[in-house]
Amino acid sequence: MATHSFQTEVGQLLQLITHSLYSHKEIFLRELVSNASDALDKLKYLTLTDDKFKDLKFDPKIEVRFSSEDPKFIEVVDNGIGMSEADLIEHLGTIAKSGTKAFLSQLTGDNKRDSNLIGQFGVGFYSAYMIADTIEVYSRKAGEDQAYLWTSDGKGSFETKAVSPAEARIDAQGTRIVLHVNEEGNEYASRWQLESVIKKYSNHIAFPIVLHYEEKKYDDKGKETGVEAKSEQINSASALWKRSKSELKDEDYQEFYKTIGHETEDALFYTHTNAEGTLEYTTLFFVPKKAPMDMFYADYKPGVKLYVKRVFITDDDKELLPSYLRFVKGVIDSEDLPLNVSREILQQNKVMANIRSASVKKLLGEFARIAKEEPETYLAFIEQYNRPLKEGLYSDYGNREALEDLVRFKSTKAEGWTSLAEYKERMGKDQKSIYYITGEKEHILRNSPLLEAYKKNDIEVLIMADEIDEIVIPSLFKYKDVELKAVNRSDAGEDLKEKKDKKKEKDVQPVVDKIKAALGDRVKDVRVSVRLADSPSCIVMDESDPSYQMQAMMKSMGRGMDVPEVSPILEINPDHSIVQSLKTVEDEDRVKDLSFLLFEQAMLIEGAELKDPAEFVKRLNRVLEKSLG
Repeated sequence: MATHSFQTEVGQLLQLITHSLYSHKEIFLRELVSNASDALDKLKYLTLTDDKFKDLKFDPKIEVRFSSEDPKFIEVVDNGIGMSEADLIEHLGTIAKSGTKAFLSQLTGDNKRDSNLIGQFGVGFYSAYMIADTIEVYSRKAGEDQAYLWTSDGKGSFETKAVSPAEARIDAQGTRIVLHVNEEGNEYASRWQLESVIKKYSNHIAFPIVLHYEEKKYDDKGKETGVEAKSEQINSASALWKRSKSELKDEDYQEFYKTIGHETEDALFYTHTNAEGTLEYTTLFFVPKKAPMDMFYADYKPGVKLYVKRVFITDDDKELLPSYLRFVKGVIDSEDLPLNVSREILQQNKVMANIRSASVKKLLGEFARIAKEEPETYLAFIEQYNRPLKEGLYSDYGNREALEDLVRFKSTKAEGWTSLAEYKERMGKDQKSIYYITGEKEHILRNSPLLEAYKKNDIEVLIMADEIDEIVIPSLFKYKDVELKAVNRSDAGEDLKEKKDKKKEKDVQPVVDKIKAALGDRVKDVRVSVRLADSPSCIVMDESDPSYQMQAMMKSMGRGMDVPEVSPILEINPDHSIVQSLKTVEDEDRVKDLSFLLFEQAMLIEGAELKDPAEFVKRLNRVLEKSLG
């Protein structure tokens, strides 16, 4: 027998679980049955596509046994693909995904939320330690003679050893999990509890789940005469997505979702489609109430399973839906794809391409319907998935028009979220453009001096504080023939009533020249502004230059060497007292200090990083000292 230490992350996970992380202990059975179903799916696929397994006698089923007498135990048995010793070590002793490791450091402290995450990250097996002191896993991989035992008390290590198929009690292939229940698990070692939990969470598992139990026998006088072994299939064992929508209730959909999504709460909404005609396929898609924890990880787990004629093909293909819809969970079942379709073939298959295209349109159409008919539900949706939709705006040109109406933004006028369509309806009669401002933090953007003249002229500006906005929005150019313009660009402002006063501009030109000389190449230009009302200065970028936010994003992506040193344009308010006072200042050092302070305060307001904060403080102190004198 070989002893192995759990990977550090597994140890952390077990600590969390044994300290009542799960809000519902009964979920352990859902997780074990779901894993058993996956094992059956994989072997069923091989019996249809791999010559090595085509002659295998395979009657897929999941069996549940228990003992309510001491020592109490619960068994979950499947005759699926099985595991070798190496598989047991890999699947039950380590967590390979970086996303799974990362989620441990991001737990919310909400038991219900965190319990969902464990299932989502594929480590639900460990939930059994809430009701078991020791777990034994016997397994024999399909096509192999040797069986193995994995056993652990969940306290830091596990053991593996080779055992005979007879000792494993596995006839051909499969896995038998034995839970030696503790006091917390005593209540589950009963026929009625196991049947209730299975029907609640696993009724729609597409394979028979058979519960074995013993029933006492009595004679005509009511005297107990012994016990009789009985077996009963306790789930419907049908592919729910293939059933007619008219015969399904909301609770049927929601319980199915909880099984495939490893969730304890209902989906936000779902859509079920049976397509007939040139292509025959079924889709059943769910949108979770909360975004998956791994949604922004490169190795996110896709949420859609592919079936062909109800035969499971894959749940690990990121091409089934575009990446911006990676939060969607559910099933695609095709009648037209070949059973032996590979991932490479999938990516080039016209049938799959058509199903994918139609599925995207169906989902976007459902999102639009909910936005119109169920605004509160759509608000909850946007709070979770606005950013992925924006990714779609950038990457899915074919569906851009639909996505333009689905994304939402904050605004200087509307409360909460608003759409581009709603902004367009509110535009003034003579307004020519849709204006927006991008940056890192909403409260900073709302207080930007760049908005002063727009507010004064009652022109709405969209507040875009999501870092992806800087990439996505410029790529749109227009919405319904109305140009989008960033107010922090030099070419914005055509709708402002203020026009450059040539007399005033001529009057302040000496100040412009002084500031330009003082700042040198730190700025691209110094100009008199028409967009400032109260502030003395602001910075804008030339139309062709990347913004500060874009430069920061490029550097964070490891492209620092590719980011050019771009100087901004400084705009000054000719009516501001500081600017006016500079007319009479002759001391070059004082002009330089005041010029740099005008520039640096504008930089800070826009969230830009100062090159030399220490020098900024010294300069500020010098100006303060002179003002006090």
